[in-house]
Amino acid sequence: MNLEKKLSYSTNILFRKPKITGAVISLLLITLILYIANQRYKMVKDDQRLEMNRVLNVVRYNVDQSLKNSYTAALTLGLTINGDGVPNNFEGVAAQLINSNPNLQAVELVPDGIIKYIYPLKGNEPALNVNIFKLSKEITLDAKKAKEDRKMYFAGPMKLQQGGLGIVGRMPLFFNDKFWGFSAVVIKLDTFLKEAGIKEVTDHRYAFQLSKLNPVNGTEEFFLPKIKSTPEAVQESLTFSDGNWKLYMMSIPGYKPYLKIIIPTLFAIFLAMLSGFLVSLVFKKPAELQKLVYDQANKLLENELKFKTIFYQAAIGIMEVDSNTGTLLHVNSRICKILGYSAEELQAKQFSLLTHPDDLENDLRYFERMRSGEILEFELLKRYIHKDGSVVWANLMITPLWQPGTRPTSHITIVEDVTEKMEAEQIAVEYRQRIESLINTIDGIVWEANPFTFEFAFVSKKSKDILGYTSEEWLASPTFWVDHIHPDDREYRLHYCYSFADKLEEHDFEYRMIAKDGSIVWLRDIVNVVVAEGKVIMLRGIMIDITKNKQAEKDLNHSFDLVNEQNKRLLNFSYIVSHNLRSHTSNIQSISTLIESASSDEERNEMVALLKTVSSSLNETLLNLNKVVNIQTNINVIVEPLELREYISRTLDVLHDQIVMKKARILNHVAAEVLVSYNPAYLESILLNFIFNAIRYSHPQRPPIIELSCEQGEQIVLKIKDNGIGMDLEKHGAELFGMYKTFNGNADSRGVGLFISKNQIDAMGGKVTVESEFGTGTTFTIYFKTR
Repeated sequence: MNLEKKLSYSTNILFRKPKITGAVISLLLITLILYIANQRYKMVKDDQRLEMNRVLNVVRYNVDQSLKNSYTAALTLGLTINGDGVPNNFEGVAAQLINSNPNLQAVELVPDGIIKYIYPLKGNEPALNVNIFKLSKEITLDAKKAKEDRKMYFAGPMKLQQGGLGIVGRMPLFFNDKFWGFSAVVIKLDTFLKEAGIKEVTDHRYAFQLSKLNPVNGTEEFFLPKIKSTPEAVQESLTFSDGNWKLYMMSIPGYKPYLKIIIPTLFAIFLAMLSGFLVSLVFKKPAELQKLVYDQANKLLENELKFKTIFYQAAIGIMEVDSNTGTLLHVNSRICKILGYSAEELQAKQFSLLTHPDDLENDLRYFERMRSGEILEFELLKRYIHKDGSVVWANLMITPLWQPGTRPTSHITIVEDVTEKMEAEQIAVEYRQRIESLINTIDGIVWEANPFTFEFAFVSKKSKDILGYTSEEWLASPTFWVDHIHPDDREYRLHYCYSFADKLEEHDFEYRMIAKDGSIVWLRDIVNVVVAEGKVIMLRGIMIDITKNKQAEKDLNHSFDLVNEQNKRLLNFSYIVSHNLRSHTSNIQSISTLIESASSDEERNEMVALLKTVSSSLNETLLNLNKVVNIQTNINVIVEPLELREYISRTLDVLHDQIVMKKARILNHVAAEVLVSYNPAYLESILLNFIFNAIRYSHPQRPPIIELSCEQGEQIVLKIKDNGIGMDLEKHGAELFGMYKTFNGNADSRGVGLFISKNQIDAMGGKVTVESEFGTGTTFTIYFKTR
């Protein structure tokens, strides 16, 4: 039987019973629709499970990031501990950590298991001085586990001493292989859950439950409100080894995935029944029309099934776009989910309205190249605008549906959602920036270097603030550090570093470096030796500027010397007051008594003359004491740059008569360019006293020769050398600069000049020394204040 006969036979049967034919077709379509609906239901369930896995991966990532941030905070806090086991700048570093990690409630240092340092202290006072090894058995076991494993362990959730529930991350610290204690961070449970996204319910379809295995009794403890479940509920879980936690995610009983397909299925059944009715009407037409309908229906059904399988059920977004108008002709469910619109909403839009404005120009440029035939297809990373306004990153592949050389009609766009990947990369960048920012806030130069060549691999930006060199300048030379150590410290410090690196020991030392402006900076270098498999692989440390400390130490020593000198002056002054003034007052009192008992005017006048002499001596003593007091108490002495040679010349002019009378020879070797910062009156007085004494106490058997010379370096030094009578320093050296001390037997010697000159030199921050040999001569050396 040929095809024509078969068709004729079938057509006769169909046309005889069109209602039955329509019912059979409707039944077949309904069966097909129910099958497709069942497959769609399975896809919804699979999508639900995939979505739950995606959410759990996000939660895992958030938890891992939170724990990494906590690990970094604990490690940074541990770096504050110096070689003596005492933290440096704990408050400052802790404040920076709290500010940069808002999920942290507090940070702690726990030497020997006792909480000794905590920040912020306010609100956390109950936790201070608590021994964690003497708390509950569960807490003790968690702490011992961290100590034994020598890695950070997160205990909890637990009830905190300061109130509330929280998670405590403890990092065990070992110095020289000896347990020091813990560097700990405290995270509120609510904050931890919020940061991880655990407390969020995705579209009111899913909920979370957090549990932990109790290390004491082995039971599983739950920390979130219990959720009612049903046998058909979908459930997934994951485990966090750092805290021995387990996270459950399950669908909420109220969520009915079949609601997504029931309405389309009912509508499809309605269409199937309508199709059956229409078929019954169509079958009433001529046989030729029936054949055409039969053929087209089979092709349409086959193409529709293929299109639905490939287009609508694809795991990536697919759009067919009108290449001339930009209108979206067909879209699958995945692209609807990616962009947040329904199919109808997308088909009412143009692709340019969905594209991020910053990416539109680049997108159109590539499309025009494809329209012109320059390229056959193209791939692009671009951004779409989600319905809620958020940005969706996508990998795009566009393929034209027209033949080369023909007029463009439409093209297929395949969209892969890479938003999570881009966000993860952005989070990684922000994390690196946050770590770098944290390092740059540390008040010291954080560095890493090769333990054998001392070539630096990393230097924080603080180097510019402390030494004036940028990180790039430092890293540009492999010998930068060695080249810029102060020459006096270089050899010893290199040997020191090598010796401790060979012993695999952390070390802490001080040295000087030459800054970019040429100044000298004192540094304290705290070095950690990084060891792997018993070998040194890296040196890591922090350089702290201690220049101010060194200067303060120097100033303190100077102040100590000054106080000692002032004490000596005070003793000398008290002796003068108690001895000299008492002698004068005793004489006055005795003379007054004699005046009262005088028997004649002549005797009384003699006593009055003697009283005037004693009074004049007392007045002279008081004037001398007043000079000394003025020198020692005047803290606002005017200082200005003075030409030393010019002031020497002025002094020689003042002493011209004495020089001529003594036939003295003056040798002035002081250069004209020598400048000293000094008080003019003090300098004149000092030069006058020393040069005058050199002339005054010349040797009787030879004319005086006085030589003045000057040395310049870190300090200006003036030497005044004479060939006079000299003195026995072993006998009189201790009292040389005392007031009213004379050693030459001259009747006109008062013992005041040297005393006042030394006080003036001391008051200006300098010092004076003497070298002398009896019968040969004397050399006074004046040290001016360091420049």
